[in-house]
Amino acid sequence: MDVILEGLSWNFDQLLGRSSGPLNFRLVMMPIVVTVLAVRAHLRDVREGNPIFLGAFVTSSTERRRLFRSGLKDFGKVFIVACVLDTTYQLLVFRSFFPVEMLIVAVVCAIVPYFLIRGPVTRLVYLLQRRWRGAAESTTATKKPDADSREKQESTHE
Repeated sequence: MDVILEGLSWNFDQLLGRSSGPLNFRLVMMPIVVTVLAVRAHLRDVREGNPIFLGAFVTSSTERRRLFRSGLKDFGKVFIVACVLDTTYQLLVFRSFFPVEMLIVAVVCAIVPYFLIRGPVTRLVYLLQRRWRGAAESTTATKKPDADSREKQESTHE
């Protein structure tokens, strides 16, 4: 049991060690790029009238395949770049390759931010649209023509 805990501790230390050293920019840039892609994908879904991504992915088996392909298209390239960058980091620093750690870093940098951002962005855009629609309806309902504009309209008709 001590050997397993020691191995897990060593792997955890290696994962935390990636925050400093060469290529540490990828730990910041990858989530930012994926966030931008998630926002763009959500706005595309809103234009096309598609359902909320994570909710439909979990609840609808018919939508799951389409949503998986859509998500893979959005973050697939970033996931591959994250894998390549972490492999490069491992070869530079450790002079060896640890595929499980590479997958953990790639998932944390590419897939997790995509799902975490796409859901809240959906809610935010929905709330903003409701607020804008409500504000537009209230301004058109309360706007009444004033006396001067009515007189101008009557004088032009005569």
